[in-house]
Amino acid sequence: MIKSIKYFFEAFFIYLFFLISKIIGLSFSRIIFSFLFRKIGPVIRGNDTILKNINNFSKNISVIEQKKIISNMWANYGMTFVEYIFLNRFKKENTHIEIKNENILEEIKKNKRPVIFVSGHFANFELMSIEITKKNISLATIYRPLNNFFLNPFMEYLRKKFVCSNQIKKGRSGVKDSINYLKKNYSVALMIDQRVSEGEKINFFGKKALTTTLPAQLAKKFNLNIVPIYIERKNTNSFFMEIYNPITISQLKSKVEISLELNKILEEMISRNPNQWIWTHNRWK
Repeated sequence: MIKSIKYFFEAFFIYLFFLISKIIGLSFSRIIFSFLFRKIGPVIRGNDTILKNINNFSKNISVIEQKKIISNMWANYGMTFVEYIFLNRFKKENTHIEIKNENILEEIKKNKRPVIFVSGHFANFELMSIEITKKNISLATIYRPLNNFFLNPFMEYLRKKFVCSNQIKKGRSGVKDSINYLKKNYSVALMIDQRVSEGEKINFFGKKALTTTLPAQLAKKFNLNIVPIYIERKNTNSFFMEIYNPITISQLKSKVEISLELNKILEEMISRNPNQWIWTHNRWK
């Protein structure tokens, strides 16, 4: 009962903020909510987990740099939050994003053979799937439903309407759905940067962390390439996205060995710009 009341008021304020954002427009909303999230983010979540994660990432970061990373992360969080209500704009326009190695997406479409796209929660991570579908690549994305049942239906609607129409709920049933989509020649996209209870303990920045092995399992089962993608917010309203070269999976390697390779790629992505990753998840719990 208490949790339901909490979720109700949480959803009420989020819907209210979305409404305000829609009225005042994207540009002004980004400024307001990046400021608000810088201020209220640490109060709502606290910095203990974030600081622990940053220290696991590197023990050589100064206190000043830590504060800068945390502040920039919350600012990006605020901008990404309001951008949900404007996803239709990103679906229609192209001027907001620069894509490196765009030809790789063209080759995937031309070859008509699915791949496994992997990435992490960088910048506005939803834009990656949007750009893939813009290339007319058949795609299904794996997502984790929100705990807030007042809010989750609306977020699922936005994702299906503007990000990718084929949404797969994370979990055991999601694995079956992923296999079915691959059999129908759909590529599958998923985030690999969060802790999963059913994962394997694999090195991540030199420390064991529960890591999903699903990309490795799917790639080995169907003999598919894995394609990492990185996205970065260059400034308030523009993004840079890079498509990495496809990784050909060796059947001789285990799912743990492949997952370790993907963790190393993820480490490189985070190291490129630590301000862009969402540090709030308890990755090394």
